[in-house]
Amino acid sequence: MDYKKLATLLYNDVTLTPEYFYEKYPERKLSPGAEVTRTAPSPTGFFHTGSLFGAMIDKLEADRTNGIFYLRIEDTDQKRKIENAANVAYNMLCAFNTKPNEGFAGEGKLEVGEYGSYVQSQRIDIYKAFAKRLVELGRAFPCFCKQSEGKEDIKERRLKQLEETGTIIEQDPCRNLDLAEIELNLKMGKPWALKLLSQGDPNKTFEFNDLIKGKRELHENCKDIVLMKSNGIPPYSLAHVVDDTLMHTTIVVRGEEWWASLNAHLEVFRALGIKPPKYAHTPVVCKLDEATGNKRKLSKRYDPEADTRYFLEQGYPTVALNEYLLNLLNSDFENWRRANPNLPYTDFPFSIKKISSSNPMFDLVKINDISKNIISRIPAKQLLRNIVDWANEHDTEFAKVLLANQNFAEKLLAVDRENDRPRKDIAHYSEVKNIFSYMFEEYFDKASTLNFDDKISKENIKKFLTEYLKDFCFDDDKQEWFERLKATAQACGFANMKEYKVEPEKYVGSVADASNLVRVALTGRTTTPDLFEIIKLLGKSKVAERLQYVLNNI
Repeated sequence: MDYKKLATLLYNDVTLTPEYFYEKYPERKLSPGAEVTRTAPSPTGFFHTGSLFGAMIDKLEADRTNGIFYLRIEDTDQKRKIENAANVAYNMLCAFNTKPNEGFAGEGKLEVGEYGSYVQSQRIDIYKAFAKRLVELGRAFPCFCKQSEGKEDIKERRLKQLEETGTIIEQDPCRNLDLAEIELNLKMGKPWALKLLSQGDPNKTFEFNDLIKGKRELHENCKDIVLMKSNGIPPYSLAHVVDDTLMHTTIVVRGEEWWASLNAHLEVFRALGIKPPKYAHTPVVCKLDEATGNKRKLSKRYDPEADTRYFLEQGYPTVALNEYLLNLLNSDFENWRRANPNLPYTDFPFSIKKISSSNPMFDLVKINDISKNIISRIPAKQLLRNIVDWANEHDTEFAKVLLANQNFAEKLLAVDRENDRPRKDIAHYSEVKNIFSYMFEEYFDKASTLNFDDKISKENIKKFLTEYLKDFCFDDDKQEWFERLKATAQACGFANMKEYKVEPEKYVGSVADASNLVRVALTGRTTTPDLFEIIKLLGKSKVAERLQYVLNNI
């Protein structure tokens, strides 16, 4: 076969060579040991939380080594492309503290860096140059077979091949066409795809060192994989080989699902005489399916938290998701955070080598705990600003209420906060309105203040609250207020906890029970921040008004 002639037949219009592009995109001038990493989402929907999981590895490793982390948009699958999805990917990376140093920066905006374009659909001429080179080297051929073979057809063909030969070799019959047959097919206008002429032996293996999986034995590739589709656009198998080479990527972080095709991708690198980058195949982020009890992949279809925008809509501090994912990546992060509560997570000594190859379980309860810790350390003034910023976008009515009561809201958020053991009751900003609804007349449910525990009779509740209202003095300090409440409670048949525990049948309840009656009467809740502070914030007239409402309606 005259491969030079074949290359001219297939790519007569291609005049540029790989050498031209090697010169155009020279080696990066980086310090020794600097890693070049990338995240390369397909714009086919929202930015998956699993994609952020991988992008964090890229970002942390690039920052750790004073390297480069860039964003490439892999949009060669035009049929599945969704408008604005590339922008969503970029915006989510920025929102979740994983902004790239280089690459795509939004539709209509200038790209950052000298190795673009960073959008694959704008790099077709580059791919064609490398495709032509593979043909010249005798490592690729045109396939005129029907390209729409279904899954069942493939399964049937493989079973037949297994029965006849005892093995499955994904070799295309068109690899045996001579030059005359190819030329005839081209003249007849038959559509064709370019395929790799595999030289692998399925009975041979080679060793490969993955940065996460470690050393593994891989079978040589024996599949004639597609390099250029019949529409002239390359799939991932060729596109990423070319792009990662010309952009000088040193580590490719990608999902476990690509492991099965690694041997084919490595063969493409070898066919072009290119040294491949290092690979790190990440475990799949999973979730426990409540219906079946089985472990499954975090799903776009079933799990709203699979979309990174969910965490913005709910009002999580973005760093909460970063810290949770880092905890999944390196199991010692939690101990480090406990020992370093005030340091940024970026100070953690992250290591790719510490990533487990087992699939981690995604747990919203754990994220909520992390988020509560983070929010508990935010000063009240800043916290109010954060909540208003969130509400301006997601709950404009609540934003107006907060802004109309700014000083009051700040004092409310400050209760039990700026101390050594701050309260941890807010997991995300969308909870705030419900948590503190009793403090705002716009949301206060009066009827909830009548929901007392049946443990104490209505007569005893009414008697105690009547006396409490008579004895209440708004000018008391906290100690005086509690002593007055305690005396009133004891006069109404309540006892100290120690006495109550010994002979509960002798008393109406404990002083703590009496205190909780006041809490429910004023807020409709059995748990709130410090009750004395709540009383002070509500003010004398509102306290009296709410207590009187309960006495009139109990």
